[in-house]
Amino acid sequence: MQLANTNWNYPTTIWFGNGRINEISQACKKLGIKNPLFVTDEGLVKLDIVENTVNILKTDGLNFTVYSDVQGNPTEKNVVDGVAHFKKNKHDGVIAFGGGSAIDAAKTIAFMSGQTRSLWDFEDVGDNWSYADLDGIAPIIAVPTTAGTGSEVGRASVILDEKLHTKKIIFHPKMLPAIVISDPELTLGLPPHITAWTGVDAMVHAIEAYCAPGYHPMAEGIAIEAIRIIAKYLPMAVKDGKNLEARGQMLVAASMGATAFQKGLGSVHSVAHQLGAIYNKQHGLLNAIILPYALKQNKTAIEDKMVHLSKVLGLEKSGTDAIIDYIIALRKELNIPHTLKEIDIDTDNAKEIGEMAFKDPSTPSNAKPVNAKDLEQLFRAAVSGDLNGL
Repeated sequence: MQLANTNWNYPTTIWFGNGRINEISQACKKLGIKNPLFVTDEGLVKLDIVENTVNILKTDGLNFTVYSDVQGNPTEKNVVDGVAHFKKNKHDGVIAFGGGSAIDAAKTIAFMSGQTRSLWDFEDVGDNWSYADLDGIAPIIAVPTTAGTGSEVGRASVILDEKLHTKKIIFHPKMLPAIVISDPELTLGLPPHITAWTGVDAMVHAIEAYCAPGYHPMAEGIAIEAIRIIAKYLPMAVKDGKNLEARGQMLVAASMGATAFQKGLGSVHSVAHQLGAIYNKQHGLLNAIILPYALKQNKTAIEDKMVHLSKVLGLEKSGTDAIIDYIIALRKELNIPHTLKEIDIDTDNAKEIGEMAFKDPSTPSNAKPVNAKDLEQLFRAAVSGDLNGL
């Protein structure tokens, strides 16, 4: 089925459909951007999709420069250097082009481009965000090339503090991109393993949002539909990367997952953030491995919701254990490892990881209250593959 090109506003403006990247210059014009900084990552900048997009900007007569010094887990230095590049070339907006890492870095560069305080002064703690100079935040156009983080519809970025070996969240409402160009054709070149990792990442966002405590039926509804879409279309996208319908559905589901998790995330992210900082592993892969262990640990708090989710997914059995079995089977189909040990993570830093995870901003919204010892136990289980001890 051909997915129709369409424009949405929920809450940001989304231009969705095949070939919409050709409207990148119109997006700049709509926001009054005459000299954008094109931010992408060090791997993507070598690919044709970047060259093709840059050529569109050239053909349309826009002044711009490209900044691509962005790592897989973006660092403070990546942001600081990007801000310096922005100022040196007198840019007036940012095009965030890539996966979650590139978009997170780009959003933070746009946010910091006119600030006088340091980056960590805006860590998502208390009311730190309120100290920002609103006039010093450049407009952002986001162009996702993976279907996972949903950073294109988010008001926050995850940046690595290399000195403390921890990931920190930078937040401000105006970090939400003004326009998102969501073009499935840009994701056609994703290899199967990246498609799988980012796709399950989107599923984790939706599941943790659904399980987070509190009353937010809108977020829960979006989360459930995102899970249903991912369950149907992720295996298709991994099996046939040229399936445009599957690619489009996954892009939509990723944005839905990120929209839903304003309700909250949980212990999967609490632990994964620390492992990404310490071991420099891909975030979606970490989330995918940790997920069933977190579901098991949270079982007493989520059983009713898992019964409903089982029905949505059409499973023969229902409840948390049924969902765990489904996730494990899905991961196997997608060639995702069952344990952290399989990606060379051991328990040497288990206590420290538990303590760091407890301080993570995702922890307070976990499905049930957890302490540092609980999170250490979760990590150890994910390393060993032992679901029974949780």
